[in-house]
Amino acid sequence: MTHTETSTATRAVPKILIVGGGYAGFYTAWKLEKHLRKGEAEVTIVDPLPYMTYQPFLPEVAAGEIEARHVIVGLRRHLKKTRVVTAKVTGIDHATRTATITPAEGDAWQESYDQIVVTAGAVSRTFPIPGIAENAIGLKTIEEAVAVRDRILTNFDRAANLPAGPERDRLLTVVVVGGGFAGIEVFAETRALASSLLKDYPQLRFEDTHFHLVEAMGRIMPEVSLKTSEWVLKDLAKRGANVHLDTQVTGAVDGNVELSTGEVIPTDLIIWTAGVMANPTVVRGSDLPVEERGRIRTRADLRVGTADEVVEGAWAAGDVSAVPDLTGKGVGGYCVPNAQHAVRQAKLLAKNLVAVLRDELPREYIHHNLGAVAGLGLYNGVFQSRNIALKGFIAWCAHRGYHGLAMPSWERKWRVIGDWWHNFWLRRDNVSLQTVQNPRYVFEEFASRPRPAAPAAAPAAPAIDPKSVAADKTGSTEAKVEEKATAAS
Repeated sequence: MTHTETSTATRAVPKILIVGGGYAGFYTAWKLEKHLRKGEAEVTIVDPLPYMTYQPFLPEVAAGEIEARHVIVGLRRHLKKTRVVTAKVTGIDHATRTATITPAEGDAWQESYDQIVVTAGAVSRTFPIPGIAENAIGLKTIEEAVAVRDRILTNFDRAANLPAGPERDRLLTVVVVGGGFAGIEVFAETRALASSLLKDYPQLRFEDTHFHLVEAMGRIMPEVSLKTSEWVLKDLAKRGANVHLDTQVTGAVDGNVELSTGEVIPTDLIIWTAGVMANPTVVRGSDLPVEERGRIRTRADLRVGTADEVVEGAWAAGDVSAVPDLTGKGVGGYCVPNAQHAVRQAKLLAKNLVAVLRDELPREYIHHNLGAVAGLGLYNGVFQSRNIALKGFIAWCAHRGYHGLAMPSWERKWRVIGDWWHNFWLRRDNVSLQTVQNPRYVFEEFASRPRPAAPAAAPAAPAIDPKSVAADKTGSTEAKVEEKATAAS
């Protein structure tokens, strides 16, 4: 019996399928567990990863201020009533209410559903610039943040053994592409990390480290006022940052970052934060309506469709969706793709889905932005809410306070707060674990291996029969006698 036949035969309650376990997906499932009555619906969440990543903390992970595992939320640990499937959704046929589930191992199968919630999130948006795909790294996953941290720490170890020169400069140069919140935060946090490392490397000086931020627009951080963004630029300049505004990356072959100004920056670390796009695997494999930017067209009540038409049984939220911003402050009329909207949309989506199951009317999503807050390294930050702007230590406290409270579950909150507390007294734990990406290197180096097989022996010469040799000799003698007799006659 197939997966589809099993689910069809045994289904007695509506099946809710959640595609994606990020912010929106996790919070939707979490709140559905709270709002659904026992036996009212079956909830399944599908994601290639068994955890949700709290992305606002990725810059602090990259800077070594938070332990990597503490900013992820295990789906199975925190979703007690939800079926968790670790796999990809590679197709959605809403006409037949089925989705194609493709695991890392084994055969794909068709999963039937009654209600589908698409919360597949976004991935880094790049452009066909030579060398970027081969040399750059994004900042959307916990693995990327850890790789950035370990690369910086490893490069300091390597550079400390080199004389001053181009190779050492390359190892101590970091280039961040994109001047939005993610780019500015990881730029400032890694700049602070590099500065803190210098006391442990007497061979290196502050002037040996080079940090470059490249932004195509004429300003950074469009989420805050121009005055606030200019303060951030001045603050970064004091810490030795090089900011290139109105500048584009035109190449990155072999780590040589070419700028539209003609400048070339050799580097061993390129961090790409120049925008995101809706998860193309899910969007392209779906028959749900899509708007011009590649996001699933979503109504203000978070059902898929337009203001005039509803796609029954389909919902969307988060970065993969185009949700109208009823406050009138969205970009192009839609909510911007950030964690603040994703979490709040998910909480309302769960309530609306339950309301529809109970033949009640869903409510429209409307959220007035509470403001923007960013960390700029230890004890430094910026906060903007309407006309109120905070800078420095107070803003840094607001940043940690807001995100500390926003981290889902008290179990996760205590782990993150514990990291902050320990680092306050014990400082960062600045040791690279880059070799964890190749954990067998020592074992392989010293492991005993079978000796190569000995070459095959040459075939032995055939044994000589003594009788044949004697016969040959006799024949040879007789031949000589005959030859002599012939010559005499």
